[in-house]
Amino acid sequence: MEAKDHKDYSMLAVNVGLGANIFLAVLKTIIGVIGHSPALLADGINSTSDVAYYIVVRIFMVKAHKPADDEHPYGHRQLESIAALAVGAFVVTTAIAIFWDAVNKVYDLWVTKNDFGGASLAALAVGLLTVGMKIVLSSMTQKIGRKTNNSAILALACDHRNDIYAASAASIGIFLGRMGYTWVDPLAGAMVALVILRTGIEILRKSSDDLMDTVPGKMLNHEVTEALSNISGIQQVEEILAHRFGAYLVINVTIGIDGSLTVAEGDRIASQVEHELYQKIGLLKRVHVHYHPSGNVLKTTYGVQKQGS
Repeated sequence: MEAKDHKDYSMLAVNVGLGANIFLAVLKTIIGVIGHSPALLADGINSTSDVAYYIVVRIFMVKAHKPADDEHPYGHRQLESIAALAVGAFVVTTAIAIFWDAVNKVYDLWVTKNDFGGASLAALAVGLLTVGMKIVLSSMTQKIGRKTNNSAILALACDHRNDIYAASAASIGIFLGRMGYTWVDPLAGAMVALVILRTGIEILRKSSDDLMDTVPGKMLNHEVTEALSNISGIQQVEEILAHRFGAYLVINVTIGIDGSLTVAEGDRIASQVEHELYQKIGLLKRVHVHYHPSGNVLKTTYGVQKQGS
């Protein structure tokens, strides 16, 4: 995917999600208070936190598409992973706050006399509206996230998906509360918080993997080996190393060739390796090819080096 398309699709997902969450945060918070629904209010607080970290993600996304410079020769795409990390931190913090508040409300309803008759019908309608909107947003954002392989967008898609569960739990709690089971409404708020917490932890795990250069090692090795299998002149694929820069990969590959070949012939083989990998490995930003006489290598702590290099 071209860099411009990557940016345009990513920003579309962020802007649409931001607009939707501003609308839902205002609507759910107001109706949650007026309609006396702790579950809907908890979901409104969740949407308010969504707005905050969407703004953070938007700022990081803009900076992530800055061109490479002397200090960042591979560009700034790792800011996408940092943005995902920020999303996860916001989500976990929000979940803890909502859970604590919901548990307090359940306790109050059990130990004190309360004439609370359940939330209003408007609260139930808003809960169901949220479910519908989040289904659409989750599907759209997931498609864009997979298309761009953007960890921040995939984190937002994951958050949308769990908002579906959260809003569904809130709606069920409101409905049962209106039927007379008033304690179910705040209990649903606590369940919403647990779903949100699980989402936050998963986002933190995935974004940490990106920042730690976690790559699909065995699968990537197989793909690279398959891509190079038909190139004449390669006698051995010695080593394959890769690391991430945002959504993109940088690959270092060491190959063994016939030692009697000239430097020009070795360079031709290396250029062919680069071409094949760019053609067959998705989202590949850069390839570094090292070649040496096959079987004449020096093992070091850091991998495979050419003799005399």
